[in-house]
Order: sequence, then C-alpha cells, then structure tokens
Amino acid sequence: MNSRHFRRVADLGAAEIEKILSEAARLKVTPLGRDLEGKNIALFFSKPSTRTRVSFGVGIAQLGGYGLFLGEKETQMRVSETIQDTARVLSRYVDAVVIRTFAQADVDDLASAASIPVINALTDSRHPCQALTDIFTFREAFGGEEGRQITYVGDGNNVAASLAAAGALTGTPVCLCIPPGDGFDVDVWKEIQELSVQTGTQTWVEHDIETALRDASAVYTDVWQSMGETENADKMARLEPYRVDSELLSKSRPDAVVMHCLPAHRGMEITDEVIDGDRSIVFEQAENRLHVQKALLVHFLAV
Repeated sequence: MNSRHFRRVADLGAAEIEKILSEAARLKVTPLGRDLEGKNIALFFSKPSTRTRVSFGVGIAQLGGYGLFLGEKETQMRVSETIQDTARVLSRYVDAVVIRTFAQADVDDLASAASIPVINALTDSRHPCQALTDIFTFREAFGGEEGRQITYVGDGNNVAASLAAAGALTGTPVCLCIPPGDGFDVDVWKEIQELSVQTGTQTWVEHDIETALRDASAVYTDVWQSMGETENADKMARLEPYRVDSELLSKSRPDAVVMHCLPAHRGMEITDEVIDGDRSIVFEQAENRLHVQKALLVHFLAV
C-alpha cells in the first residue's frame, strides 16, 4: 500500500502536481469511473463542512469507492485512544484517511503511524486541497497563460499559506497583500520561501494595496475570522482597507478575476457586487474542489 501522505502542499513534487491537475481536467469532462472501485476511505471531520465533506463524499462515489464519514464525537480518538493507535487501527480497515481538523499536529501524528495515505482536508495552518484547486481554477480562467499573477488580499491564514506554496511549485507568482504586523508561522513561511527559491517563482508579501494589485490577474480573498477563532476587534479594524469591493478591484488588471474559497462573509471581506459580479469565478472554484480531490485520491490510491 502507498503510505505517502498529503499533509501539506510540499508533500508533492512539481511534476506530481502537474499530473494531478491534468487528471482533474480529464475527470471534469468524464466524471464517472471505476478508479476507486473497492477502495474504502475514512472521512474524519472535527470541523463542520459543506464543500469539503460533500465534494469528497460525492467524488469517491463517482469513482466507485466508499466514503465512511466519522464525526469528531463518533470515535475514541483523543478521548480514550491516542491518535497513533487510531491510525494503526484504521490502516487495517480502510485504504486512506481524509481528515479535517484544527491542529496540524493531529494530521502529522496520524500520518506518522498510518500505513495508508493520510490527506489533509484542512487544518488551522494549512489547506492544501484548496490550494491545488485554486491553481487549477486560475489556469482554467486564463488558459494556462504563463506570467499571470494571483494577489491574495486580507488575512494571512491557512488558505493564503497553502496558496503561496502551490504557486511556488507550479510557477504561479503569488503576492500576499496582508496588513502590516500580520504574518505567517515562522516554519510555514520558511517552507514557502524555500519552495520559491527552489523553483525560481516569486512569492512575496506586499502591504501596499495598490502595489499588490497593479499586476494582479486574480484577486483572491478569504474570511477574516477563521472557524473557531475568537472575534478580534483590532484585527477587524486592520483588515477594513483590504475588503474586496468594486473600488479595490478596479486597481487590478482589467481582465482580473475574483476568487474566494467560501464560505464568504458577505459585506465583510467581500461585497455582494463583487462576488456576484461577472468577474467572479468563485463558484467555478467551489465546483473544482470535486474534480481536483478526485484526481488527488486517484494519484494516491489507483493501482
């Protein structure tokens, strides 16, 4: 059994990502198949979910596999059993584990003891499945034209970090436009910079909004308050100028598209007129989670 894991974007090489994105394009055209026939995949979710849970569940079924949903309170993991023991047991029952949880350490601990692939469906510090989808969707919008830049505007969170890593590995310049004083975990940022140097792809932080947006072909934003995060008035005030509205969008390239991983807090990080406007590819982006995650599972599980 393939015991490699997808804990973070950097777990895949550049060539592997290209193979997965190519497979996602095929599966988008031909969604049904038997690639996962006979495969049982545990879906372990500590956090509520719409897109992630539905896209993985439907995608597994479309390829002939079985997805077993396990809610946080439906197992003994971290209650009367260690994460490592849970990993060892699940490795004897199922062919892979998809986990959506709070701490990245939980994903790493699960993977350390599992003899089956562990796929990170979101943690507080990383969102690698979303990042691959973002690159896939961005390429769709511009036909794979090289040199196009994504500018992420807003909170420096898990989505931004994984997007930057995926951009570095796929040759996609990513500018992270975040408020002064905000930043990423030291280890996460070090990883992003190492990938950027390795591939020669620009990935940088820019606090000035006009400078960040000048060459943007995509303006990407995400919620300012992540799931489970306590409301912080000071943080909200710092982010006010970074709201993606028509005025902010006008500072980007005339053909720039708008991206958001959803769910959106309308009126906070993005306005209705932008997310519902003709430059928005937000719901195409949401759909593409299905196709990219199917391709990811095929990459790890198909014989």
